[in-house]
Amino acid sequence: MMAIALVTDFGLQDGYVGTMKGVMAAIAPQALVIDLSHNIPPQDLWAGRFCLLSAAPYFPPETIFVGVVDPGVGTDRQAIAVALNQGYFVGPNNGLGSGLFAEDAIIAAVELDNPQYWRSPLRENLSHTFHGRDIFAPVAAHLSLGVPLSKLGRPLKSTEIIRLDVPPYQSNGKSYTGIIQHIDHFGNLITTIPNTVCANNQGQATLAGQQIPLVCTYGDVPKNHPCALVGSHGWLEISVNQGNAQHFFQVQRSAMVQYQIC
Repeated sequence: MMAIALVTDFGLQDGYVGTMKGVMAAIAPQALVIDLSHNIPPQDLWAGRFCLLSAAPYFPPETIFVGVVDPGVGTDRQAIAVALNQGYFVGPNNGLGSGLFAEDAIIAAVELDNPQYWRSPLRENLSHTFHGRDIFAPVAAHLSLGVPLSKLGRPLKSTEIIRLDVPPYQSNGKSYTGIIQHIDHFGNLITTIPNTVCANNQGQATLAGQQIPLVCTYGDVPKNHPCALVGSHGWLEISVNQGNAQHFFQVQRSAMVQYQIC
């Protein structure tokens, strides 16, 4: 039985997540359903993308990742399922799954237009605003039972799968330039500069005109002082020891960051 991992912006105050789990349990009661996160900020595709990108490598092969951050629900945006080298993505075709869609990662993709695998085969019984319950949850459950991807809908080309435009980092000799791609719960600033650039060398980062030393861990600088780290997610991270780097630097996502090897 495949694992099913859920990423949504539903929060836990309401019953949306539990309802999705109920639909899946009715179809595949033995499925292992894992709550990856339900605290993605509302409609924040970049945050959802990063959550999937950073967590997926730690899941078992063939995991089904269900993503519901879906500001276009009920419009003509496509519902999709994508077979990947390491599992599946089920969700809206809006870039949410971008972090899983490396050029060589997509094996096949379909638009979820076969109502046989929805919560109800009758369109009039489906909500225009809760495809997580009515389409994505039942499709994931059927996939976990071994239903072939090809039965779920018409095939899509890889070029039809929407990806978010996250610019790659740039290098110039010993200098590297990237952006802040994610700000976590602690206010840590996670860049697009990979750890491989800064591991095992001496260097410093520059953000908002301030130079920041590369250290091993937060406690290597005094409390409320900034530092650059080889981050646990795989990218250079800007932090403040026992503080909030976003507040300290007064920056937002997409701000430019530089790293210089000394």
